[in-house]
Amino acid sequence: MSVLAPNSSLVYRQVYQRDNQQQLWSGGSCLLLQRSKGLIWVHSINRNHKRIAKRDVRVEANLWSDLSRPTSVDMEPINDSDHLDQILLHAQELSQPILIDWMAAWCRKCIYLKPKLEKLSADYETKLKFYYVDVNKVPQTLVKRGNISKMPTIQIWKDGEMKSEVIGGHKVWLVIEEVREMINKFI
Repeated sequence: MSVLAPNSSLVYRQVYQRDNQQQLWSGGSCLLLQRSKGLIWVHSINRNHKRIAKRDVRVEANLWSDLSRPTSVDMEPINDSDHLDQILLHAQELSQPILIDWMAAWCRKCIYLKPKLEKLSADYETKLKFYYVDVNKVPQTLVKRGNISKMPTIQIWKDGEMKSEVIGGHKVWLVIEEVREMINKFI
């Protein structure tokens, strides 16, 4: 399988995967990556399969990712106040908080933030459930209940009430970090 990477020297390398090792070939030499006890060992090998540099350099890398975990989990919509009540009741029974992303289809930051939150939701899949509310598609009583004045607004709800919020009017990576900190306070 060919590897395509930003570094042009990697474009024509071939990757071979056998058991717990990978080989990256470039020109006449090879970089052998061996997995052992969660660490990667790096060896340089020439075309004749002789080790030209024995570097047992430990590189922490995730070349063998856990494929059983999802990388993203879709957020579920909340449609009205009754639906929110059901969700809050269920979360209270499980003693888990929920995260609600209050957004609008016309809001660029909201649109850009949603997939980032869905990626973040995969990290907290068993501890917290992520939902979203499109404020233009739900009754305004629901929007008033969330006390929403700016979008995107990301809130943590626990025990039937809103506990904390982040208003996402700045750079997405900063918003995600603030949301992560907020989540860690309540799980």
